[in-house]
Amino acid sequence: MQDVAKEAGVSPQTVSRVSNGSQAVKPATRDRVQQAMQKLGYRPNFAGRALKHGRFMNIGVAMFNMNTYGNMSILEGITTCAVSRGYATTVLTMDSHIEQPLQHAVEQMKKLPVDGVILVLEQRVGDFAGFVPPKDLPVILITEGPADHCPTIDDDQYGCASTATDYLLSKGHKTVYHIAGPQHSQAAVSRQRGWKDTLVQQDRPIPAVIQGDWNADSGYAAGRRLAQDPHCTAIFASNDQMAYGAIQGIISMGKRVPEDISVIGVDDSLCGTVPHLTLSTMRLHFSEIAKQAFSMVLQACEGKPPEVGIKRVIPAELVERSSVQELR
Repeated sequence: MQDVAKEAGVSPQTVSRVSNGSQAVKPATRDRVQQAMQKLGYRPNFAGRALKHGRFMNIGVAMFNMNTYGNMSILEGITTCAVSRGYATTVLTMDSHIEQPLQHAVEQMKKLPVDGVILVLEQRVGDFAGFVPPKDLPVILITEGPADHCPTIDDDQYGCASTATDYLLSKGHKTVYHIAGPQHSQAAVSRQRGWKDTLVQQDRPIPAVIQGDWNADSGYAAGRRLAQDPHCTAIFASNDQMAYGAIQGIISMGKRVPEDISVIGVDDSLCGTVPHLTLSTMRLHFSEIAKQAFSMVLQACEGKPPEVGIKRVIPAELVERSSVQELR
């Protein structure tokens, strides 16, 4: 740092500010310091920084699966927030076959240079109820809760399903068929429960659940099957991929959407991917979950832990397109 300061003609304090991403440096001075850093091959010593400031400026994120739309969106949101605050992100994939996956993930994170951890629990785990986070490592859970020892945050999985089902019933449909996500998924189970409870509350028939796996092919098979059921006029699919697959399956059987069967999905994941998108959906705000989860763990890292036992819930938003219509 002394060498960089001498090369750039500034003080070591100015080099430190540039290194830490401080905005209290004039752009021309910052450019001069960065050029000196590049010329001399300087890079910050994070171990030294951690010893000096007591923090690594690094947040750990652990999840079971990085391939789903929701998890990818949450991870992207967390990393974006981290970069904006000068933090790095360390990602760990959890193993659902381990007896205590939460405890194991935290123990693994404790071996890494992280200041706090965000655990994304899209699956049910056996050690959730008894999980106690370490006192020296803040932990935030993105999951349905609440949890006794950790703050939690998640989308309103139950509420989005209830709203979607009620929306279809309000269009005159006598009942709503459901294409469910995999049963190891907490979100899928909650959405199925929200669908069923809404039908029960309105004293409507409860059709047999069609089991899907989040992928469009399972939705396609379900759509072909339901197209042959004369009583099926409305379908709530647990995600947009299965909903879109169901539409294609219905069409392949010679029926129309929404004239013969209305379809609604969840998450609004196909916007910008499928041209002329007609699928109505329940939009989940993954970026807001990421933003709030990062804010919560950052506060905890700075000595202001949020209240435990409280779950923050982010409501879903109904997006009406043209895959649902009034039943005539």
